[in-house]
Amino acid sequence: MSNAKPWIANYPSETAPSLDYPRIPLTQFLVQSAASYPDNNAIYFMGKTISYRELLELSYRFANALVKRGVQKGDRVAIMLPNTPQAVISYYGALFAGAIVVMTNPLYTERELIHQLEDSGAETIITLDLLYKRVAQVRSSTPLKRIFVTSVGDFLPLLKKWLYPLVQKKQGQTPQVTYSADVEPFLSAVKESAVTPVHVPVDPEQDIALLQYTGGTTGVAKGVMLTHANLIANAMQCQAVLYKLRRGGERILGVLPLFHVYGMTTVMNKGICIAAEIILVPKFEVKQIFEMIDKRKPTLFPGAPTMYIALINHPDLKNHDLSSIEACVSGSAPLPVEVKVKFEELTGGKLVEGYGLTEASPVTHSNPIWEKSITGSIGMPWPDTDCRILDTVTGEELPQGEVGELAVKGPQVMLGYWNRPEETAAVLKDGWLLTGDVGYMDENGYFYIVDRKKDMIIAGGFNIYPREVEEVLFEHPSIQEAAVIGVPDPYRGETVKAFIVFKDGKQASEEELEAHCRKKLAAYKIPRKYEFRTELPKTMVGKVLRRQLQEEDKARQEAQDEIKTS
Repeated sequence: MSNAKPWIANYPSETAPSLDYPRIPLTQFLVQSAASYPDNNAIYFMGKTISYRELLELSYRFANALVKRGVQKGDRVAIMLPNTPQAVISYYGALFAGAIVVMTNPLYTERELIHQLEDSGAETIITLDLLYKRVAQVRSSTPLKRIFVTSVGDFLPLLKKWLYPLVQKKQGQTPQVTYSADVEPFLSAVKESAVTPVHVPVDPEQDIALLQYTGGTTGVAKGVMLTHANLIANAMQCQAVLYKLRRGGERILGVLPLFHVYGMTTVMNKGICIAAEIILVPKFEVKQIFEMIDKRKPTLFPGAPTMYIALINHPDLKNHDLSSIEACVSGSAPLPVEVKVKFEELTGGKLVEGYGLTEASPVTHSNPIWEKSITGSIGMPWPDTDCRILDTVTGEELPQGEVGELAVKGPQVMLGYWNRPEETAAVLKDGWLLTGDVGYMDENGYFYIVDRKKDMIIAGGFNIYPREVEEVLFEHPSIQEAAVIGVPDPYRGETVKAFIVFKDGKQASEEELEAHCRKKLAAYKIPRKYEFRTELPKTMVGKVLRRQLQEEDKARQEAQDEIKTS
């Protein structure tokens, strides 16, 4: 049954069900694009352009800087940057040097940062001057030996570069960086280094290119080991599905964060693989996105539903022409039907839903772009990706139409979790990755996700693990018990709601709880709603029943909606 792969019969004729993957390091994409399109724009950033030739040279320079400072093959290099040219240069430079990249979310608090740097063993980090203070504060608790500091102004056009410090001052951002032998300006390190090519021998199938941290049911972030071959496969699968894309002729709106594996694959690696112009946007602000679309006319816009929702509901929409956008793949959260319809009307392009997870580099499924896409479905498996639906209790394969856990297998599936053999064994069985998501397949090979086995919350495209938020709430002196669930949110997809039981005679306001969480959690993880209770529903063993809280919350919401409409 699993061998039948009914989806292949529904592939467009232009998409081969199986591809030929070159045995090369991921950096080869950049080398090839710079050879074929040296003068094409690789990056557009706030008015500044960097050609493919320049991007390759800058990456070689940074690789030489790392090697000179003792970075060896297999060493971990952390990159804690928003979408800027430096993020791309650091990424490819570290890979040229044979290092393993550790993408670090710039929103991380000190606690989250310490865990990631300690767990990965990263001794080098590239960060922004605005984030330097946070990095400096955790340094003594981590293996960090060297810090490269860069500024948004480093790669701005001359006039903007000159004005940038004044703008920072006006916004009250005057970052203090104490430079020393092991805290260096990124730009100086790059400029002083040789431009000679650096090629450290790489075994694409065994050598890790990336440690991408993801949470888990335990709430502790784990490093997903993605090899050069994994990342190459996913970029090439993406190309096979988006078969109309022209090499050297596309412009990708890069607003998805590159520190998130979805943005890294669909914007950066994919973009460089086809020699596209990558329009880097450090922060999602609707006005800025409209300006960018007007000015640069992007042809591709990978995003999350929250982004499309913000654009189509903005009052300024009528003053902008989005018709340059030919294709968008939406990921990281379910795509509402009305959003798809409205966005396609506005752009004349296609917006389809896809699916993936960090452990699969990340994409495994999407709807066909130019053929029949099925609303509510995550689409069909990508080339060379096999899928099964398994009984959540027995692990047996289920017949078509029955609901169970989705398992995937393919060249994009991770090696495992960094230094966590038991957790790896729990999700990887004979090459099959257990996704923890529950769904089914229809007779045409289209897949549907109906629920999550895990209790993960996805708000605005960010993964939030309830237990992590609960643990921070538990640290508050007035709280006896806390349980966190995701509740529907028209804008973010889901938002965080906390149920709180106070200790006898103790209280705390929502404002106090928010201030407490803000110290320990990135902004997107902080509960937006609270409900105070005298007790929480539990199992016989005393485990809080999150599912029951969700059902009660949903029933109450439906009752309120009914009162409103009656």
